[in-house]
Amino acid sequence: MGCKNLVFQDFTVSAPQESVNTNGIHMGRSSGINITDTTIGTGDDCISIRHGTNQLHVTNVKCGPGHGISIGSLGRTEDEEPVSGIFIKNCTITNTDNGVRIKTWPASPAKGTVVSDVHFEDITMDNVKNPVVIDQEYCPHKLCTPEVSSKVKISDVSFKNIKGSSSGPVGIKLLCSGRM
Repeated sequence: MGCKNLVFQDFTVSAPQESVNTNGIHMGRSSGINITDTTIGTGDDCISIRHGTNQLHVTNVKCGPGHGISIGSLGRTEDEEPVSGIFIKNCTITNTDNGVRIKTWPASPAKGTVVSDVHFEDITMDNVKNPVVIDQEYCPHKLCTPEVSSKVKISDVSFKNIKGSSSGPVGIKLLCSGRM
């Protein structure tokens, strides 16, 4: 949290798949972060990207088990800073609940949270339940009002050359807010 110009290279994070809330790398309000040639297996997100993160480059990361690489959750609190300049490239995600995802809360107090300039490219999924997800109705433990649209604006997101196998019935889930 609050880091600038940090490099994770040839890094390994390992936690049991059943360990709750064990994010591999969790960041927010940080910029100029590079994660490369790294292996992460956890019981939660391999990489968790929170508000205020910009200019993040994730390259050649092996993720799994866990919940994949996630932006969010966003929009739960007021005055969240934008997320932008996120580049996830040449990664392999194996035996996870999710692959790459953006998750935001509905009915939140956040007024100006923005996610933009996000790019997922050359990602291989192997036995991933939900390979590609944008979920603007993220509401774990039923602690929100899902029928009220998310106030988080998502724009300029690209998915290029995503391939592999899904263990679930849906390969791409786009559950976007109707507010914009």
